Amino acid sequence: MNIALLAQKLCHIAIWRLMVIFGMLVAVLIVSQCIALPYSKILSLSPANKGSIVMVVPSATILNNSPPNKHFIVNLVVGNDTYTSSDKDAGFGNQTKETDKFNDLASDGDTNSNGEFKLEKDDSKASINLTSGKVQNQSGNLPVVSQGTPTKGMGNFDADSRTSESFFADNISSIGNVKQTMKMQPKGKKIKPLQAVSVTLNHKFSMASISNSILKRWEKQATSISQMNSILLESPVSSRSMRPNWSSARDRELLSAKLEIENAPVIRNMPGLHAFVFRNVSMFKRSYELMEHILKIYIYREGEKPIFHQPRMRGIYASEGWFMKLMEGSKRFVVRDPRKAHLFYLPFSSQMLRAELSGQNIHSQNDLEKYLKNYVKLIAGKYRFWNRTHGADHFLVACHDWASRVTRQHMKNCIRSLCNANVAKGFKLGKDTTLPVTYIRSMEDPLKDLGGNPPSQRHILAFFAGSMHGYVRPILLQYWENKEPDMKIFGPMPRDIEGKKVYREYMKSSKYCICARGYEVHTPRVVEAIFYECVPVIISDNYVPPFFEVLNWEAFAVFIQEKEIPNLRNILLSIPEEKYLAMQLGVKMIQKHFLWHKMPVKYDLFHMVLHSIWYNRVFQMKSK
Repeated sequence: MNIALLAQKLCHIAIWRLMVIFGMLVAVLIVSQCIALPYSKILSLSPANKGSIVMVVPSATILNNSPPNKHFIVNLVVGNDTYTSSDKDAGFGNQTKETDKFNDLASDGDTNSNGEFKLEKDDSKASINLTSGKVQNQSGNLPVVSQGTPTKGMGNFDADSRTSESFFADNISSIGNVKQTMKMQPKGKKIKPLQAVSVTLNHKFSMASISNSILKRWEKQATSISQMNSILLESPVSSRSMRPNWSSARDRELLSAKLEIENAPVIRNMPGLHAFVFRNVSMFKRSYELMEHILKIYIYREGEKPIFHQPRMRGIYASEGWFMKLMEGSKRFVVRDPRKAHLFYLPFSSQMLRAELSGQNIHSQNDLEKYLKNYVKLIAGKYRFWNRTHGADHFLVACHDWASRVTRQHMKNCIRSLCNANVAKGFKLGKDTTLPVTYIRSMEDPLKDLGGNPPSQRHILAFFAGSMHGYVRPILLQYWENKEPDMKIFGPMPRDIEGKKVYREYMKSSKYCICARGYEVHTPRVVEAIFYECVPVIISDNYVPPFFEVLNWEAFAVFIQEKEIPNLRNILLSIPEEKYLAMQLGVKMIQKHFLWHKMPVKYDLFHMVLHSIWYNRVFQMKSK
């Protein structure tokens, strides 16, 4: 009996000691969390078992003076997949990609190249459903504004084109740069999706604040249109490295054409052409005629599909696909004998290059450049034409954001027709040409809904709608969304039939259509504005507009520096009505040059792209 009592007593003592130890551990954990939370903001997504994710948000730099207790939607990237809905850069939200294979092709990424993630602001309490990829609140599902494009090891490949300003749907303001480090375990195994996560941060934001990184960017002097004009006129015709190793009959033909263009007779009446929208309409007309009569192009057969010889005809990068399709089908310009060619076409798709190599776990900038380098080695080893001119009589047509980067080394001497025509980042005026960004929605009828209301029925001063890509558009909304009744400035519009119709009607009923840059300098809104006969207002520092070699853009478009966004309305109101009417007429006059046709017609977009390439090659020629 005594032994039983003693055992019971000892048991009570052991339980008491365990309780004391457990209490001390809990106290230590509470104290450590209290100390760490204000500085590290450690957020644990429980339960922390196999397949869970732990997010550590280091001390965030966040703008001040905004209502507290805002909730933020976090785009989580798990492995190489981003659980968000996607939209393209054409004014709409909730767009479904054509196939899952191309989910990472559009320049809509929410993650920057350093693997940092962005928080998006919402006024209602929201959570992330990682299974469906949608954000949920009390009223239902909300579309995620910007697509979470996985970087997949791209390193600093596109670091300067991804900014920390990301915004959500209808209530948008500037936010700070919140870095998030995600730890995933176990490594190398598929992570089980969590059902829902709600994250709340108590911070203040400012509607009028602009981050220091953007201010520093604006401190650098942007290249104005007048400066671009001077650069174009003063650009050297040919560098020593681009002079041919030996002359050819084709060179002599180009030199002869150059002389004819320079001495083109002045023509007063030219059906189909209007002098005031051209730099020199007589020179353009003579150059175009000579192109039709003389130019011959050889298309390399080397290169396997789908990267080579397989055009994609829809979407935001459709321009490179339409050109490839029409070029390869041309009987007028294409020759089978390379000895008869003045120019050599490198028929690859920058969009498919990105997609296919990503599918093969090839992701870095160096890998993409190496792939193109190997192609150059292939054709240089098989043919003598590349080595004759060091690639100066070769050309490429590419619309993907990254094309300017992956072609700047091994194809630097080529004439590059690029959508991403940034004069501050390697675009060479006088050699490279700008490829218009055309968002093709109907391959069967690319001219559907062409045109707009006459000036007397355009009662809206300015219109913009689109996703919050890059740093300029959020600032545009922060200054002008819901500020003036004649300024219709919105975020992304619904992607349904009614939303598309409303978008078109705004374009057709506005005097000026705002063409604000996205992550890069180019945007499809320039061509969209022309399509709907709305005067384009281009807000994109250092962007070289299409066909800059021959068109007088100041006759039909307005150029506003990014830092002048707060003065946007005053600038537009200061334009006299007579000048606006002249610009709107100019838009109608140049509209034909920005239209695709299934069968090319004179002066259309296909011929204008080809003419810019021809024109730059001709004026590279220099007599000995």
